[in-house]
Amino acid sequence: MDPLDRLAEPGLDLLRRVDGLLATGAPEGHRVWPLLRRMQVLPGQAVRSFLELHPAPLAAAGRAVRRHVQGYDEAAAALTDPVLWSGAAAAAYGEARTALLSHLDEGPESLVGRLESTAGYADALADWVEGSRLALARALADVLRSAEAVAVVAATSMSLAVSAPRASAGAEAAEIAARVLAVLCVAYDGAETLLRQWGPSLAESPWRASADGRIRYDAPTRVGW
Repeated sequence: MDPLDRLAEPGLDLLRRVDGLLATGAPEGHRVWPLLRRMQVLPGQAVRSFLELHPAPLAAAGRAVRRHVQGYDEAAAALTDPVLWSGAAAAAYGEARTALLSHLDEGPESLVGRLESTAGYADALADWVEGSRLALARALADVLRSAEAVAVVAATSMSLAVSAPRASAGAEAAEIAARVLAVLCVAYDGAETLLRQWGPSLAESPWRASADGRIRYDAPTRVGW
């Protein structure tokens, strides 16, 4: 359990109240408006969705992908075993074997290169989730102990039969929402940046055929053991 998990219950309770107040509107010109337009979600809903993101499964996925590299290494080793034959068929096999070895493990566009990139992307996402959860936990800790939180809780705890929420509670709810949504916007900017950075190295690995794909049948093949 990380700091965000520990703050989830009181944080979601406060944000549920904030969402309710925001449903009736926010002060005109408040900085929360562009954040709401961008995120297209109220802060309570946004945090509930983010709570489902954990770094451990992503880190485990990266390790699992790297374990496949050994299988490619074994296939490459089998292809490098010497073959005691010569002639047109041997030459064609040699070209195909060279092309396959290159496809398996030669450069970032090879299968092994793509595996390493996929694992690296999973690791980067795990780091992003961990850092973003910590930043969100700090934001929740700040708003939970703020004067705005006291006002929001006081306004939403009174019986509606006795008194409606104070008008100023809308401004205070908007301030809490802005603080939380600003952190989430930064987090999602980070995710988009990662995708742009890693996207090219996650593309399909192209097959790189040998330079001369022609097969000759006009020369003998000699096999020696």
